[in-house]
Amino acid sequence: MIDSWLEIACEVPEEYSEVVADFLTDLTGSGVCVDNQCVDAFSTSEIPASVRVTVKAYLTADGDPAPQMRELEEFMSQLSKRHPDADFGTPTLSAVNSEDWSSSWKVHFKPLRVGKRLLIVPTWEDAAQLPGDLVIRIDPGMAFGTGGHETTRLCLEMLEGVMDGGPLLTVPSLLDLGTGSGILAMAASLLGAGRILALDIDPDAIVVARENLALNQLSDQIGCGTVPLESLTEKFDIILANILAEELVRLAPYLAERLQPDGALILSGILAEKEPLVHQGFASQPLKYIHTASAGEWVAMLYRNETRL
Repeated sequence: MIDSWLEIACEVPEEYSEVVADFLTDLTGSGVCVDNQCVDAFSTSEIPASVRVTVKAYLTADGDPAPQMRELEEFMSQLSKRHPDADFGTPTLSAVNSEDWSSSWKVHFKPLRVGKRLLIVPTWEDAAQLPGDLVIRIDPGMAFGTGGHETTRLCLEMLEGVMDGGPLLTVPSLLDLGTGSGILAMAASLLGAGRILALDIDPDAIVVARENLALNQLSDQIGCGTVPLESLTEKFDIILANILAEELVRLAPYLAERLQPDGALILSGILAEKEPLVHQGFASQPLKYIHTASAGEWVAMLYRNETRL
């Protein structure tokens, strides 16, 4: 295994990133990456285009990088002459150590308290528990959902409020649409839900969710799968849908159809600026809007099916 690499970085206007990336691919014989420094979004569709980006490629540290760097500098010089109005930065070279990139972010994921009772603990951390804590141990892997993102936290807090405010001695059924790591489904089980179905269109997310269910001894309580919402016939007392605003609107009639009379629908994954879009998208459904909770740039919305049994 190679333990160290040399990183080539070229800062360029975004519209020239593809031609520079192609050149670096041929030059190094390896893949490249393009850094967008303005990413703070729930989905790639929400990522704004950068004015400038950094294109990176890698060489093994056991060779002499001088020939490749001279070739790159000549290429960048010619590119600059052909496009004199564009500002091309000078390529840089730096040493980097090999690491498990899929695990490097773990340093930022610490035990987290959400709502009144939920305690979310990554598998590689320990946390002091208080009486009454409902503990979820989780390794999100490549799936979305650690509890730290506003969309997940809003969903958890709203779910706890819905379940605490429900009729005594009832055990609600629940659908978790877009389950990701499975965190919402597991929280629902610990909060007292009965029949729980966790769905995601990403098969890799379902693999991660099942691993987390097993870790928390909840595999027998929660079903997982990739069945589309449109194919379901079962109705649920509570539905959680933590996905994008546009997809929520598209699925509005199916979500309303799958909600039991007097059931609760929790919608999240919604940028605050798109709340009116969701309101409009659900206006024609037989549901009553209850309230909106917000955190940062995100909101979660609660609806009720006021149809009586």
